[in-house]
Amino acid sequence: MSSGNAATTGTIEGTTTGAPRPFRVLGIQQVAIGGPDKARLRTLWVDRFGLEVTGNFVSERENVDEDICAMGRGAFRVEVDLMQPIDPDRKPAVHTTPLNHVGLWIDDLPRAVEWLTANGVRMAPGGIRKGAAGHDICFVHPKGNDEFPVGGEGVLIELVQAPPEVRKALGG
Repeated sequence: MSSGNAATTGTIEGTTTGAPRPFRVLGIQQVAIGGPDKARLRTLWVDRFGLEVTGNFVSERENVDEDICAMGRGAFRVEVDLMQPIDPDRKPAVHTTPLNHVGLWIDDLPRAVEWLTANGVRMAPGGIRKGAAGHDICFVHPKGNDEFPVGGEGVLIELVQAPPEVRKALGG
């Protein structure tokens, strides 16, 4: 592994573009938690912790029925998505990994994806698209492969385009 230089030169696991990283990770956008029954998840996160349910997202394609909850306000708001599968026997199986994914605010998502891919990061299928909260999103695959050796080491990571108010508040 390279020294601290990786943050500015693009050196990752021996792969380098020679270009500085053209984006910043600004903060945590969301944490997504999966289970077989989101009502049980709501018991802790909504009834006990007091998070507010701000919406619901259902997608047959992504096999998910999720409650979108929130803590914090404004640009410092963090989403907590409570997810259950529509069909527990289909993929993706949002309930088989309780900590399903972590979402990160990114100041320039297209540039981030281009740079990360050029530096050996494996992106999950689907490309950049609109997410449940209306922001452009894409995912870093939990596992690297021969072509793209850098992955989330078992964690799915959602990259989320930060809107202007979040970029301003978080310094992007």
